[in-house]
Amino acid sequence: SRAGAAAARKAEEARALAAQLPAAGVLVALDERGKALGSEAFARQLAAWRDAGRPAVSFAIGGADGLDPAFVASAELALSFSPLTWPHQLVRIMLAEQLYRATTILSGHPYHRE
Repeated sequence: SRAGAAAARKAEEARALAAQLPAAGVLVALDERGKALGSEAFARQLAAWRDAGRPAVSFAIGGADGLDPAFVASAELALSFSPLTWPHQLVRIMLAEQLYRATTILSGHPYHRE
């Protein structure tokens, strides 16, 4: 069945992603059912992980079928940019913008207010 094939693809993708995660790092899964954070709250979360000495933050964006539910559950944070489904290429751009915005927020730059 198509659903079974999609589940198998997601499980295989999850195993491959998990194998690449740095030890003691933070996993953030981008998922439309995740928690919605504003830019300032996102910046504060990144700062909290930094200040706790976490060595890395990895962001996982699913393929066409999304991420494996067990993989999302294993993430320290499931983050949603919207309840809508977005192409992963667009999510990459949105994530890059939010990481840049978080950097400006944490440095006190007024960019994030424009």
